[in-house]
Order: sequence, then structure tokens, then C-alpha cells
Amino acid sequence: MTVEIWPPSVTLERSGVLLEPLAPTHKEGLEAAASDGELWNLTVTSVPPPGEAGSYIQSALDARAAGQRLAFAVIDLRTDTFVGSTSYHDIVPSIKRVEIGYTWYARRAQRTHVNTTCKLLLMQHAFETLECPVIGWRTDILNTASQAAIAKLGAQKDGVIRYHTARRDGSVRDTVMFSMLQEEWPQHRARLEARLASHGFGATT
Repeated sequence: MTVEIWPPSVTLERSGVLLEPLAPTHKEGLEAAASDGELWNLTVTSVPPPGEAGSYIQSALDARAAGQRLAFAVIDLRTDTFVGSTSYHDIVPSIKRVEIGYTWYARRAQRTHVNTTCKLLLMQHAFETLECPVIGWRTDILNTASQAAIAKLGAQKDGVIRYHTARRDGSVRDTVMFSMLQEEWPQHRARLEARLASHGFGATT
């Protein structure tokens, strides 16, 4: 008997941005996107260095098979190019909890509508389709830009887990935890919708 992995795979689209499950076919695009800004040099991100896109994808697929992560390729439909990746992770099916993370974007996609669009798509799907009571986020205590971006979504800071996990350079990071409850979502969705609309990306674009 085959046990279905939760959450089910899904493809999400809005405002010229497509989220589709990460697959080996994305290897070339992933390599190109990571090289746009040499993102692997940032110790607070999970971007693979040159030559490791294949193992990055396989690691995500292994985590998917274990029910721990559902990774997405972020595709810019205007250029039909891979511009980044994001994931549901640290999944707890028994209580329908997911976290959003493993997020990174090519330099050309940074400070555009792409991140807001991706977050809105993932949050809307989690709260409204999967009926998750909560969504979590975690980030390196040194990644102040990520902390500010998460807080801007409306997530609440839950606290700091000290000496939590190893960075790629061998140092050990403190992890800052955030969350948003399902009942808090409607007001924050309205703000995200307004943010996108102010940049010309309404609900139907």
C-alpha cells in the first residue's frame, strides 16, 4: 500500500511567476540562477556552489520522499527562466504544520515583485487549501534582511534557538523563529495584495 506524502505536489502561478516542484530538469536553470550574483558566497543561504546543482536537487527530492520538504523552482514566465527556489519544509502532517524557507533568488529577481508573489502563493495555498493552522519561518540570527522580510509579511517572532545548527562554513548559528496563525492570515493577505497592486501586479495579472 502506497502512503501519499503530505502535502501533495502542486503547481502555483500568479503575476508572471510560476512555482513548480523542483526536479532534475531544473539543473541547468538552477546553476545559471545561482551564478547571477554568486549567491553561494553568502553563508546564511542554502544556494549550491558551481557543480553542485544536481546534488542540491537530489537532496531536496530525498527530503520530499521522507515527507520533510516540498521544494519548488521559481520560474519567471515573462522570460521562461529559472530565477530561484523556495520550499515548504519541516513538515508535520499530524498537525498540518509547514514552514516556508530554503528561499533564494538570482540577483536579477531580487527587490522585485517575485518574492512577495511567491510568499503570497505559498501562504494562500497553505492556509486556504491545505488548511494549515500555522506557518513557520526560521532564519540565521545574522541574516537581518531575512528577519525584516519575514516580519514584513506579518509573522510574529517566537524566539531564538541558541547554538542551533551548523552553517556551511562550520560555525554554529543561532536560529530566529517566526510564525503566523491561520486566523491572522486574512489581514496580512490584504496587505500583501495591496503591496503587489501598488506595483502593478493585481490578483488577475
